[in-house]
Amino acid sequence: MKQAGSRVRKPSFAPTGQKRKSSMTEPLALVGRMDAAEETAWLDALAAALPGESVAPFRALDAQARARTEIAIVANPDPAEVRALPRLAFVQSLWAGVERLVGELGPGAPPIVRLVDPSMSRVMAESVLAWTYYLQRDMPAYARQQRSRVWAPLPYRKPRSMTVGVLGLGALGAAAASRLLDAGFTVAGWSRSAKALPGVETYVGDDGMTALLARSDIVVCLLPLTAETRGLLDARRFAEMKPGAALINFGRGPIVVAGDLIRALETGAVSHAVLDVFDEEPLAPDSPLWTRPDVTVLPHVTGPTDMESAAAVVASNVLAYRATGRLPRQVDLMRGY
Repeated sequence: MKQAGSRVRKPSFAPTGQKRKSSMTEPLALVGRMDAAEETAWLDALAAALPGESVAPFRALDAQARARTEIAIVANPDPAEVRALPRLAFVQSLWAGVERLVGELGPGAPPIVRLVDPSMSRVMAESVLAWTYYLQRDMPAYARQQRSRVWAPLPYRKPRSMTVGVLGLGALGAAAASRLLDAGFTVAGWSRSAKALPGVETYVGDDGMTALLARSDIVVCLLPLTAETRGLLDARRFAEMKPGAALINFGRGPIVVAGDLIRALETGAVSHAVLDVFDEEPLAPDSPLWTRPDVTVLPHVTGPTDMESAAAVVASNVLAYRATGRLPRQVDLMRGY
């Protein structure tokens, strides 16, 4: 299905359902703003996953090769380089988050395919569980007591006595909810459209968000950044949270209004925030978030891309397209994911 905003182009593949012959004259372009070591590592991983294909960095392709290239594998690419590949059937992102890519390529972009990697879902679910345990076992309070040289055991809270509300029930959110359930937590979830997950009470819509926030001891944000989610967690939403609840944001920084969060921390409406994503990264040295004892700052590490696993996912998409002409599932440019 053609995505909104995609420009019309003559297809370079056989009609759906018919196999097309793979052409070894059609290179795969690696396009990205990365340093030499990272580029080499990606080239090696992709070459190992695609032994029958030619993968080359954009700058190594001459004009004729660029004119033949049907697939660009990208990581924060220069939009001008993507536009210099006029025959693209699709752009394969090496990241799960594509809001920057969608924004920079604009409405005339070729079809964009985000990375959907089961390995990333597993790692993110591990991170959500680890930091949920961190909050459930009162580690921030013990850290404060240590700084004050206070020896005072705190009451133990059982996982089943705590509700974790997961915002975003896509592949990452569903995996995280499952791990939390297995650990004994009560889990609720919110999503843009209605979804059903075993063992999870799910909510949808504005009223559903209010209801989930009111009952959650820990709120975990795994939402993508879209026009609808930018600034979603603001003063209004923090006021709707269960008094003293904690926040984990592993989605995108601009979803949380940082100033509103700081004020909610100052009043005690939010007890602690674990933040792995920020409006600007790296986090500025003068940001007040660095020095707050009620904030844990992480350097965007909770869902790292595994090159070997990611390359295997990319290879699967490339080979399926080579064999059938079918495009992988594309990003909805209207929704932004």
